Amino acid sequence: MRRPILLIALVSSACARSNVDNGPDAAAEPDVPIVLPDAPASDGPSAIEKCFPPSPGSAKPHPNYDQFQPIVNSQCTGTNYQSISGVERVVFLGDSITTGTPPTLPTAFYRTLVANEMRAKFGALVEVDDCSRWGARTDDFVEQLGQCFPSGVEPKKTLVVMTMGGNDMSAIAKEADEGDTAAQTMAKVDISLQQLEDAVTWIRDPAHFPNGAYVVFSNIYEFTDATGDLASCPAASVAGFGDVAAPQMVPAYLRSTEQYMRIAVEHEVDMVFSLENFCGHGFHRDDPNSVCYRGPDTEAWFDLTCIHPNPTGHAALARLFTTTIAE
Repeated sequence: MRRPILLIALVSSACARSNVDNGPDAAAEPDVPIVLPDAPASDGPSAIEKCFPPSPGSAKPHPNYDQFQPIVNSQCTGTNYQSISGVERVVFLGDSITTGTPPTLPTAFYRTLVANEMRAKFGALVEVDDCSRWGARTDDFVEQLGQCFPSGVEPKKTLVVMTMGGNDMSAIAKEADEGDTAAQTMAKVDISLQQLEDAVTWIRDPAHFPNGAYVVFSNIYEFTDATGDLASCPAASVAGFGDVAAPQMVPAYLRSTEQYMRIAVEHEVDMVFSLENFCGHGFHRDDPNSVCYRGPDTEAWFDLTCIHPNPTGHAALARLFTTTIAE
């Protein structure tokens, strides 16, 4: 089993901060600006710009989702390509974010919260399975798919929910620090992306799911609130990371983040905006100079491991998934 690896944060979120105040009940929920997903770009700001306005004066690069013209749901929690109905089986794939980690209790894992919501939505008899594991990377999809679908054919209409990719990017960042060239770094990013796309392609293939399968996955969040200050989380040094990562990781993260969106758009599956909604709830949440600053007393969504959600973060992540599934 691979040791869980810390995710290095280098790129600015597309969202910066929203205009919604963090009231006493808002900590567990993503900010919810109003968006009209079907408005043509020529009529004004795109759906992405309405959901996640650029930070004034910020020179940091951020993902260019608009190149793919995504359809965004009404709550800015994810894309909106699937009308998910009639689900008979829910399967969780991915890494330790999905598996869940202490000190958060299993009853508070996002996976548990989503499963409970799916039972309420699709019936108490819906089958729920988890094939995620700690430290998983995108090359583990083959094993996880084989574990959850051993025959290669699933007759039940299935919803697959997953988080994956943070461990890949963290390992790539470490190897960049150890001397990889920019070309080598980008090649490794592309391999990871291809493995994600291969998994989505497999799940969407009617030969494997004759009665249909839905996919909802998360993009990769980060804990520095777009500052790139790895040392802001004390546990970052324990994992062996320095204060500054190799410069090629900025375009590497941008490519990865944008290609997650491309995969969602081209395969007509859905991606939840974890990066954008978690930004401002990390270890620089009290820094007014952060492009993701949401105001004083904003609650943390990360635990002391840096990369895993605390119970509030798990509740927020669950809401990203359930609202995306609901539309």
